[in-house]
Amino acid sequence: QVQLVESGGGLVQAGGSLTLSCVASRSSFSINIMGWYRQAPGKQRELVAQITNGGNTNYQDSVKGRFTISRNNTKNTVYLQMNSLKPEDTAVYYCRAGPRVYFTSLDPWGQGTQVTVSS
Repeated sequence: QVQLVESGGGLVQAGGSLTLSCVASRSSFSINIMGWYRQAPGKQRELVAQITNGGNTNYQDSVKGRFTISRNNTKNTVYLQMNSLKPEDTAVYYCRAGPRVYFTSLDPWGQGTQVTVSS
């Protein structure tokens, strides 16, 4: 079972930027899909962005053009570069990883990192 540890969250003003990182506890070469979800207070957890081993990416419509997901397999790490942040981006952001090209209910989660965007 892979373990995931996120970092990089914090407080930022609207229009600012943050970069989240997530390190997997074992070689990411055995992992295919990696991604970021978020959960705002009172809302369901939602997919923000995902990336496969082959580099295929997918983004939630609300973050397209502002967020960029990338990965470094030699460092077992996935990143989320977030630009032009809005107050509605405020949430706990969770990393996730799995062995397929899509997520399943069996795939593990990180502990989450808080992102707060002030207006």
